[in-house]
Amino acid sequence: MQIIKRLSIVVIFIVPFIASAQITYLPEGSKEYQFIDRLEIKLGKNTNIIYATVKPYSRKALVQETELIDSLQRMNADNTKWEALNLSKIDAYNIHSILMNNSEWVTGSKESFLSKKPVLKNFYTTQPNLIEVNSKDFFLMVNPVIYYSMSKESSNSENIFLNKRGITARGRIANKIGFYTTLSDNQERGPLFFQNRVNAFNAVPGVGFYKSFKNTGVDYFDARGYITFNITKYIDVQFGYDKNFIGNGYRSLFLSDNANSYLFLKLNTKIWKFNYENIFMQLIPESQNTGDTLLERKYMALHHLSMNVTRWLNLGLFESITFARRQYFDFEYLNPIIFLRYVEGNVGSPDKANVGLDFKANFAHHFQAYGQFLLDEFIASEIIKNNGYWANKYGYQLGIKYVDAFKVQNLDLQLESDRVRPFTYQHSDNYGNYTHYNQPLSDPLGANFQEYIGILKYQPRPKWYINARAIYYFQGLDSAGQNFGSNPLELYTNRTRDYGYNVGSGDKAKCLNASLRLSYELRENLFIEASYLYRKYSVAQGPGAGTTSMFGLGIRWNAAVREYDY
Repeated sequence: MQIIKRLSIVVIFIVPFIASAQITYLPEGSKEYQFIDRLEIKLGKNTNIIYATVKPYSRKALVQETELIDSLQRMNADNTKWEALNLSKIDAYNIHSILMNNSEWVTGSKESFLSKKPVLKNFYTTQPNLIEVNSKDFFLMVNPVIYYSMSKESSNSENIFLNKRGITARGRIANKIGFYTTLSDNQERGPLFFQNRVNAFNAVPGVGFYKSFKNTGVDYFDARGYITFNITKYIDVQFGYDKNFIGNGYRSLFLSDNANSYLFLKLNTKIWKFNYENIFMQLIPESQNTGDTLLERKYMALHHLSMNVTRWLNLGLFESITFARRQYFDFEYLNPIIFLRYVEGNVGSPDKANVGLDFKANFAHHFQAYGQFLLDEFIASEIIKNNGYWANKYGYQLGIKYVDAFKVQNLDLQLESDRVRPFTYQHSDNYGNYTHYNQPLSDPLGANFQEYIGILKYQPRPKWYINARAIYYFQGLDSAGQNFGSNPLELYTNRTRDYGYNVGSGDKAKCLNASLRLSYELRENLFIEASYLYRKYSVAQGPGAGTTSMFGLGIRWNAAVREYDY
């Protein structure tokens, strides 16, 4: 609790310097992410408003970017210097949806956001929100969260289901403090490979503490929330309990939303062509699933600098330190502008240090190339020898997006390759590894894998969405009690040799995971869906091999899609 007390003191000290216009952020899985990514590619230029590499997006920046692109499209008829964006009627529908769902920042008319027939006069006065209050010193939006799906798995006699009920709210107080919260109660029985993963890692993917439910199901409560404020015109502060994501791909090698939520303090500085993000996180090391024992803590300090080097090219620099101190938080890591690896060396090099580079390039108004390179550690002479030295720990990602593919409007494609060497993310103790609540903070596979991802997203009509995805990977798993570097929860000191480790070394597993989802939006953020999943998994020696398929139906309201993508 030491870090919470001290961060609270910092927050109290900063409060008197709060500026105005407090923001909130788009929650995980919001439909706006796909569409704003598409608009940026079609524009072909960086606007210095949204830096899409860091997520979640600010709602204020989202509206500013959308209004700018909408105005540029309208000005094309006047022969401005901007190239025609060729936005379709479906794009126009999506622009209106973005503005309607983030209306607190809209500068133009909001009349089209109103409901024709409010419920009992006071509910759904606007189309997206159950309750919306917009007075001089108080803004509030409240909505239900409902997700119910039922599926049948070919290799399982039991029904697969997810039952989520909850509430979400966001707002501002006196234009000084922004706030957000979401609460949900969940019962879930996932497919057999999901159940195997829960048992293997003692963790439900993406969430924290859980209880057993009907023998093969899980029961968990998911609660997230934060406050926001500005300390200058250019620096936003966020303090709360939620997730973050750094990257332009489907996966991230730096920081993903794969693990449970965590307590964090985030400083985001945006000025000129720079976006600089500092995140200080409190994490849970490897632990058993219990509700009656105080769990230990570990911490992470993370920096990411995003730069619009040209109008079409963005480059990023990343660094992080994962560490634990028994009785105190190491305040040397709170310095927001120092090189963290230098500090880590000064305190004796006991901690986990990662550095990385990322890029994103938009071109031809249809394409975006992106990638990441993560470096844990390496010895150059051993890389040259190419002998599989264990301490050459790094990973890289390469991907490309193609919007309006083959001249089909609103058909968007994405291809991605992710490769991570053995022992990357592992450490000499359970406090320094790159995990939280028994789950990787990066790709859900951990390390020692090669992964290929293909995604198709098509919106043939304003309310219809088609999403298809295929993932193929191979991975080297631990074999005969030997650590081959795939599981970040293992200690790299437990390896049996120093050489001969390559991607796929160990008990080699291969997997094809393909899915198709058809969604129809009955009203704003209320979807009915049909889905199909096919998974074929083979492994040389360990358990879990087999082929399964699953067909499901569901309804989803103000909730992100539950993915089984591993």
